[in-house]
Amino acid sequence: MPNIEIERKFLITGDFKSEAYQSERVTQGYMACNTEGRAVRIRIKGDKGFITIKGAGNDSGLSRFEWEKEISVEDADQLMKLCDPGVIDKVRYLIQAGIHTYEVDEFHGDNEGLIMAEIELKSEDEKFEKPSWLGQEVTGDVRYYNSQLVKNPYKNWKA
Repeated sequence: MPNIEIERKFLITGDFKSEAYQSERVTQGYMACNTEGRAVRIRIKGDKGFITIKGAGNDSGLSRFEWEKEISVEDADQLMKLCDPGVIDKVRYLIQAGIHTYEVDEFHGDNEGLIMAEIELKSEDEKFEKPSWLGQEVTGDVRYYNSQLVKNPYKNWKA
């Protein structure tokens, strides 16, 4: 049975860092990205490596296939060399809100200034707590997909 990820994305409008219980640096690159929203991602998060395959999202942008496997950091380093040009560099903060955990990404490098939160849900209509720092929802807006931020970084949007 396929792994379906259901998540919503939001921009951040206030101070969230004081609520974080954990943070770590994340770097990731992409290979085999295409316009249908399919991507192969290589990620280094802390002292672990990962390879992830993501499918195209559904019409609402809330659900998509995701498969992930942990790999060694050495393997991830080698695979990063095969990725398309550009890299995502961010710090990920974990924040508990009710029964859910928000992953808040503060981007660096070419995406400096962008701060975005994601929450994973069990169903598309699941209710969840919305902290005061949660701003505009950008779920389904492909510009905010990390795979697209590599191709068209946030720094280019300011024109």
